[in-house]
Amino acid sequence: MGVCLATAVAAVTLAANSFTLGWTHSIEKILWEEDWRVENAALVLDAVRVRGYGAGMEPAPEAVLHDGVWEWHPRTTHEVLRLTRSGFTADYQWCVQGAACVPMSEVLPSDGGVTELRACDSGTAGRP
Repeated sequence: MGVCLATAVAAVTLAANSFTLGWTHSIEKILWEEDWRVENAALVLDAVRVRGYGAGMEPAPEAVLHDGVWEWHPRTTHEVLRLTRSGFTADYQWCVQGAACVPMSEVLPSDGGVTELRACDSGTAGRP
């Protein structure tokens, strides 16, 4: 299994069983990170880390504070993850274990709209 990413105009398939998405909140300027994994043709949100809190960024009730970082483990399952990407904010960071994090635009350029992520067969090409 892998991860398929698609916009309205392009798609890419990556052989990744787990990944981290990171971004900086546009108003609060606080880093948010989510650890995801592929399981049974779905995406599972394993962990969330937030380096502070503010407007719309409250930690979950079960979150624990470690060295200034709130962390919790939702372990929720998702068929599709939709990311809104705008030229007015910094892009998401795409991180896979053993490699440096890169702006998502290096993986799949933004069309200024929504990027969808799904679990898929890593041998599949085209739109997920």
